Amino acid sequence: MENRIFGLETEYGCLAPEHEGFVSPDAISVKVKDHIFHTDRIGIVDIHYRGRDEPPGNGGFLFNAGRIYIDMGHIEFATPECSSLWDVVSYDRAGDRILHRALQSLGLEKEASFLKNNVDHYTGATFGCHENYLIRRNVPFSTVVIPALLPFLVTRQIFCGAGRVGSYDDSFYYYGRDDREDVERDDPVTFQISQRADHIVTEIYQWIQFSRAIINTRDEPLADHSKYRRLHLLVGDSNMSEYTNALKVGTTAMVLNLLEQKVFPRDVMLGDPVWALKEISRDPTHKWILDRKNGQTISAIDIQRSYLDLAQRHLQGLDEESDWVLREWERTLDGLEADPMQLKDRLDWVAKKWLLETFMEEEGIGWDDPWLQSLDLEFHNIDPNRGLYHDLVQQGLIERVLTDEQVDRACLHPPQNTRAKARAELVKTLSENRVRYIVDWDSVYLENENHISFRDPFQTYEEETATFIEEIRAASSSSPDSMERLE
Repeated sequence: MENRIFGLETEYGCLAPEHEGFVSPDAISVKVKDHIFHTDRIGIVDIHYRGRDEPPGNGGFLFNAGRIYIDMGHIEFATPECSSLWDVVSYDRAGDRILHRALQSLGLEKEASFLKNNVDHYTGATFGCHENYLIRRNVPFSTVVIPALLPFLVTRQIFCGAGRVGSYDDSFYYYGRDDREDVERDDPVTFQISQRADHIVTEIYQWIQFSRAIINTRDEPLADHSKYRRLHLLVGDSNMSEYTNALKVGTTAMVLNLLEQKVFPRDVMLGDPVWALKEISRDPTHKWILDRKNGQTISAIDIQRSYLDLAQRHLQGLDEESDWVLREWERTLDGLEADPMQLKDRLDWVAKKWLLETFMEEEGIGWDDPWLQSLDLEFHNIDPNRGLYHDLVQQGLIERVLTDEQVDRACLHPPQNTRAKARAELVKTLSENRVRYIVDWDSVYLENENHISFRDPFQTYEEETATFIEEIRAASSSSPDSMERLE
């Protein structure tokens, strides 16, 4: 897409049955991470501390320029920087494939599973799918980006939610209402369209660990600070559907294009965005009627159409990917308005709901049956031979936007039109030479203090990379025993 860099970070749940000789999910995640770096050797591990919570060996960069590491027990995969919508979806899917292949190689695929979801039904914990979008520094973040973006992010879950059985807290209260009284909700929550909605507690916040917000305000661009800011979002669900993933990232990028042109819809500001986020997710009627800041009401679909109309007016014809987003955005909203269930071939939450309702009808059970929570989790199993989503794909019931060849290529090769290409070449070179290094998203340092910076994510730095590769080889040949590898 035009003039946009984006990437995804996915934390994977790990499911391991308890038995004699039980290996914990945390230990399995570490085994898989180590196998990727030390057996498959498709990347290099960090040999330095990355902050207090990431010791040496905790993770590293891959030959595809992505990154795998352990985050609070979960294995996490971060895609490389992408400027193509199909690239970011391909690399996100490549993360699934890399992890599953490592699990297979370890002989653990029958003992354990990686789940690309966001909730643990047994503990109530949540884990994230984080989105990153590079935005221009000259757009006021607090006064323009945040207020104009909030209504879009709150309502986009109607097409990019992953769906879940039940809720995080069944004693859901009507907090923040006009009467300011805590009134317990009478109707039980059986199914909702978002996995993360119950866990978002505020509109904006700086530190992820302490308060999950719709928009994270930490200013860490990992690029030229004078030109760029990195928008970091943790409100979204992890998506199994390639179509949904493309629509999630694509529509968000289009809205950011509008904001950078100082174009945004009027009369869509919500009275309480956090409350609206939960209301949309839990609305069994799928009408999604919300309170506006001016006291009137508006539907989530109408809010989305407000952004879509502006995008069609100002962004039509930018490139093929952008036009795909505009076309499918409208197609999806039309389908949701007519009958959401007709989108079961494209949207995660609809496919899951249809699958669960079909199962309940066949088995004669209700939403309160614990069996459904297990099926909910298996929908997100990344094993193509066990996951329920993958079963739908193999039956031809899911619309794909990628080929298997695209995903396979993304497992080992970087994007060719961003700085990821340069970093991948240096990571590969460092894997072949014995020299100490520090690799980060925007720089690489050697032990002799030589370094290279990638401050512009849109550049591939081919000449600079070729020169630095020679410096790596020279440093390695001058002190061949200077580094003991982490094995």
